[in-house]
Amino acid sequence: MASRNLNKVMLIGNLTRDPEVRYTPQWSAVASFVVSTNSELVTECEEKQAVDFHNVVGCIKLAEICGQLLRNGVKD
Repeated sequence: MASRNLNKVMLIGNLTRDPEVRYTPQWSAVASFVVSTNSELVTECEEKQAVDFHNVVGCIKLAEICGQLLRNGVKD
């Protein structure tokens, strides 16, 4: 019997655009959006900055909440 694992991730960054909420034929909500995160790498001779983009998908109730509360460019 296979055991189930839970992976938890916390992304702190910026929305690149407003979430897109759509519905399946069974009326389950699905929200998709992109979060960008910045990182800095400092070495002895140089400093580099990098931006990573993370595709995020939320389903059912979480998708509805994302569609209502998340907006690009809004700081709270």
